[in-house]
Amino acid sequence: MARKMFEKAGLIPGLQSGAKPAGDSSPAVESPKAKTAPGTMMGFLTAQSGAVQEAEALKARVKLMEEEAPLRKLDPSSIRPSKWANRHEASFLTAEFKELKAEIAAAGGNVQPIKVRPAAVLNGSTPSAGPSFELIFGHRRHRACAELDIPVLAAIEEASDVSLFEQMERENRGRKNLSAWEQGTMYRKALDDGLYSSLRRLAEGLGVDVSLVSKSVSLARLPEAVVAAFQSPLDIQFRWAAPLTEAMQKDPDGTLSRARAIAETRGDLGAVTILSKLVGLPEPAPALSASKALMISKSGTVVARLTADAKGRALVRFEAGALPESKRKALVKVIEDFLKG
Repeated sequence: MARKMFEKAGLIPGLQSGAKPAGDSSPAVESPKAKTAPGTMMGFLTAQSGAVQEAEALKARVKLMEEEAPLRKLDPSSIRPSKWANRHEASFLTAEFKELKAEIAAAGGNVQPIKVRPAAVLNGSTPSAGPSFELIFGHRRHRACAELDIPVLAAIEEASDVSLFEQMERENRGRKNLSAWEQGTMYRKALDDGLYSSLRRLAEGLGVDVSLVSKSVSLARLPEAVVAAFQSPLDIQFRWAAPLTEAMQKDPDGTLSRARAIAETRGDLGAVTILSKLVGLPEPAPALSASKALMISKSGTVVARLTADAKGRALVRFEAGALPESKRKALVKVIEDFLKG
């Protein structure tokens, strides 16, 4: 039986000893013949393995081509944000968004495509009504096209929840960064929905610093009343996570009471002033603009200006040459005597 198998193997083209490609007139090179049955079988398997590897490589290339996301122009109304949508409505009222919308209008559409996935399957079947696609990234471009009532250029890709989330986060970092509160809200949703088991796992999956994730999530977990105290959630900054969280831990009732009072009476208060009121710190003194600077004159000529910075620090700036070195110690003495009084 083994002999017949080996004889058949010898009939397979390309396995005979000394075989040459067609048209090759060069002398045949005599390859060493296998002297044992195992050697003959090994030669057969080696040739077979090469053919299999080539077939698998071709399959992989075809699959890669098939998986390339096709570009289509879609009706914006056929696309819905995912539950991890990370743009607050205030983001669509900024000057930056208006500029983006104007650029898209001038070009007749978004040159840079957004990315979508087929609408999520619910209970084993795709919903028959409602949008057909779900946004992976490109929320601002999608909104701009929707407001302009023009089709939006989109790449369509099958994507898991984790893939959608990570692509959305990375694309934002490469374009218009999210505000601290928007980013924190996105991370909080991912953790609450179980996409990641911990802050550290989320940070590793996205390739970001875990301390940044922690600060972001702390801001997103602030009570709604605290967030509403600011003119816009977009005003809240990463570095405020610690003082705001500490204020809520030490004096939750007082902080919430102050937040509600600020929201009712804040007028046009700046974000830094609101923060100070929330955490019970002294309010920063208003800065004196150049137009409100106090002038110091000599013989009718302005020689110095008294201003204040955003932290309330008084600054006296003398014109060049107006305060020679010989008079500086005398000025210090005058200021000291003035402050004593």
